[in-house]
Amino acid sequence: MTQQSELDGGASHRADFRLSITRALKDQLAQALDDLEPAPLSMGALEELERRGGIYQLHHGERFVYVGKADKNLPQRIGKHLRKISGRNNISVGEMRFACLYVDEDFPAVAPERLLIAKYREKGEIPWNTNGFGNNDPGRRRDDTVIKVNHFDVRHPIDLDRVIPGVKSGATSLRQLLADVKKQLPYNFRYAIKALGAMGDREVGVPEGELTAGDLFSLIGETLTEQWQIAVLHGYAIMYPEGERNYPSAWRYYRMGQVVDVDPEIDQEHAEIIEEDDAEEG
Repeated sequence: MTQQSELDGGASHRADFRLSITRALKDQLAQALDDLEPAPLSMGALEELERRGGIYQLHHGERFVYVGKADKNLPQRIGKHLRKISGRNNISVGEMRFACLYVDEDFPAVAPERLLIAKYREKGEIPWNTNGFGNNDPGRRRDDTVIKVNHFDVRHPIDLDRVIPGVKSGATSLRQLLADVKKQLPYNFRYAIKALGAMGDREVGVPEGELTAGDLFSLIGETLTEQWQIAVLHGYAIMYPEGERNYPSAWRYYRMGQVVDVDPEIDQEHAEIIEEDDAEEG
């Protein structure tokens, strides 16, 4: 019974009606995604997609773990997740599936994404939307952060044993080798390119055969001066001229031709909800 009916003492011939467009849209979007059969997260499946904007789901095994959006190019956006997962430990691309909906150009993808996030959070789903999975490079100011135990990067740290294709063997400059490695790694490798100076012109001999990320970092580390180091954190690697500076979340260093393994700090006390960047990864 409405408030007006109660005031009139019974049923009324008039009442307020409020149409919830957002609720209707949220339910329709969720139903449309539920009606889809998720496909393996593979380059072959992504190549079948149109380069249009839309929203998508990621499934890890039988678990629905992530909902995201692409403003203009769904295969490109989902492909970045494939690449990211391919370079992580304790997870396999073969365990992943996806489904997606194209969204009309006059209806920005960010709106349905936010509606779906709100709906799925209420149901206790999409854990990867709140554990840092979709975030961009946190930037230099966050390199000293002690991240939480439930963070995606803690559960699935970068894989240094992964073979990195596309790096040519033979003599090259350190500057060129750094650029090649950064391009081919499935995770971020940030370094102070403007500070390389003459060191960047040093010749490096890249051996033939398969090389892992760890092999390449060792090769680079042997070429660095004593002022430089490579620090491997949970989700990415960095290289700066800072001597033997220690980072709380680092678990390996390449210093003066040596490989130094350490125990990283992890905040075990509280899991955290990590709000994602609004911008798509570049």
